[in-house]
Amino acid sequence: MSKPERKSRGGFKERPQAEYEQRIIDLARVTRVMAGGKRMRFRACVVLGDKKGKVGWGIAKGADVAIAVGKAATKAQKKMIKVRIVNETIPHQIEVKFKASRIMLKPAVKGTGIIAGGPVRSVLELAGVPNVYSKILSKSSNKVSNLQATFKALESLQYAPEQAATEEQAPLEEIKAVERDLDKEEELEKEQQRLLKKAGLEVDQTGAAVKAKVRT
Repeated sequence: MSKPERKSRGGFKERPQAEYEQRIIDLARVTRVMAGGKRMRFRACVVLGDKKGKVGWGIAKGADVAIAVGKAATKAQKKMIKVRIVNETIPHQIEVKFKASRIMLKPAVKGTGIIAGGPVRSVLELAGVPNVYSKILSKSSNKVSNLQATFKALESLQYAPEQAATEEQAPLEEIKAVERDLDKEEELEKEQQRLLKKAGLEVDQTGAAVKAKVRT
């Protein structure tokens, strides 16, 4: 006999969509020997990214898988880094070693895509790098070490002063545009006052137009 379907409760609001996309890199069961026996917990390694240059990672333990993933995601949000894209790829080739892991990242032309695998691919996709070559040069299969080596490589990228200046020019240009608008407003006010005087209207101290008094 089939069980009757339960109706969903009404009145609940939909949860807002997460700002960052989340991926679980590694999930393991760990045990610890205590006085009363062994205590089993779960360890989760999570990567978060908005595919627009922001990416972070976190690792945490919990009594349940959901608790461990939630803690790791919270840590990842606090450890975000900014990756700048230059011509739809990274600015230069880089090789980084972290513990037993050693990886290489290399720029690629438009249309190549992400040539990578494992945690390196997940990080580059969530960071929003559209075209890049990568290779794990070491024999280490530790996902967490390879993940940390990838983040070390992204943090070690060097950018030309011109590229850094372009990002700082935007707020300066906005300030200059506001100054130009203020100058135009002053010119318009002066022109308006001149026309009012020509039309036989008086201008008070505040600059407002006042009708001239008619003598009887």
